[in-house]
Amino acid sequence: MHIQDDTRTLYERIGGEENVRLLVQRFYHHMDTLPETQSIRWMHADNLQSAEEKLFLFLSGWMGGPSLYIEKYGHPRLRMRHLPFAIGAAARDQWMLCMKLALDEVVSDKPLRDELYAAFYGIADFMRNRDDGESA
Repeated sequence: MHIQDDTRTLYERIGGEENVRLLVQRFYHHMDTLPETQSIRWMHADNLQSAEEKLFLFLSGWMGGPSLYIEKYGHPRLRMRHLPFAIGAAARDQWMLCMKLALDEVVSDKPLRDELYAAFYGIADFMRNRDDGESA
């Protein structure tokens, strides 16, 4: 089956709740442990549990599964919620490194992994609100 013939949602294709949750857990594990991602790690609270839960809730709906984030918090307003943080190309690339490693670990289907990577890159790039030389 070709990607364009697969009418299942990303949520279904990744394996539903269990794998979305695993993707988020692996993502935050990398953010928490990689020295090269410490500048984005510092943008988060000491305990990542709340961020992990919110990303899981968001990705559930974003991938075509249950709209858990919207049910709990309303519209995500991603850009507005991230405006207090200086997000430039370096922060985007650190976020994407964490997501790439998580995708590599959780998604065995390469076409799906590539599709998700491209979609996540679009979101991460949209979150940029500073040039790398500026401060908050």
